[in-house]
Amino acid sequence: MEKGIQGTMNLRRNGEEEEEAVDLSGKVHLLPCCIKFNGPCDVSDYFKPKPTGMESDGLKTQEAYFRGRKLQGANVPIPDGYSGFVLGKKSLDKRKASKISEGNSNCWEINAKYKSITYWNHDSVPSQDDAFLRSFHWLAVAKTMHEPVTAEDLVSASAVLEKLN
Repeated sequence: MEKGIQGTMNLRRNGEEEEEAVDLSGKVHLLPCCIKFNGPCDVSDYFKPKPTGMESDGLKTQEAYFRGRKLQGANVPIPDGYSGFVLGKKSLDKRKASKISEGNSNCWEINAKYKSITYWNHDSVPSQDDAFLRSFHWLAVAKTMHEPVTAEDLVSASAVLEKLN
């Protein structure tokens, strides 16, 4: 059996409980492309989303252009009970790094958080049928599947099955 990589995730900014993570709500975007760059960039100088004033499938649409291509998007909240985080690899000082074994040196911390995300389509107007929005339905399914079953639930289900037969 293959071993996985273990690590830790610190849900406090810089290990401090009082320090609040930067809130990026409304500034997190899921683009329909792959950008092979990881670093600082003046994104707001080039990527300028604006509302269209239209609503489709209950979603207020926005439009923006990326490298000359029109994108249509919608800002959606993260489902209740969940949060979005931007994580960064935690830098360890030399004393801590020497005490941690190789298998546990994979430490992450929160750099920012968000409660909404804007997702973008290239060829279509945003809708409730988009794969990104449909993926949120699995959160409710997973919660229901993992809830404990009570004796009352079993009796109720048995009664329904008897009525069907």
